[in-house]
Amino acid sequence: MQMRLPIAAAGFLLLAGIGAAAAQDVIIAPEQETVIREYVKKQPLASVELPGVELNIGSTLPKTVELHEVPDTEYRYVVVDNRTVVVDPGTRKIVKIIQ
Repeated sequence: MQMRLPIAAAGFLLLAGIGAAAAQDVIIAPEQETVIREYVKKQPLASVELPGVELNIGSTLPKTVELHEVPDTEYRYVVVDNRTVVVDPGTRKIVKIIQ
């Protein structure tokens, strides 16, 4: 019985940590996502290659990558390995991958 309490406490702390991490996720409003999608279609960029960088939500792009503005939004974009990624310019983290 004594062993169950620490295990339960550890499980609770783990779940609390997961919840805190999820709270930091960036959610782009649907109308902003529409603006971004339409803009990047009209302003295609040449694709760059970033060996060793995984294209996942939350991945950070190196400072050597030039980010391009999306008007009327706070985001920037770039095409990496033929995939358009939307980036938070303050953190340089990928917040959306547009297929």
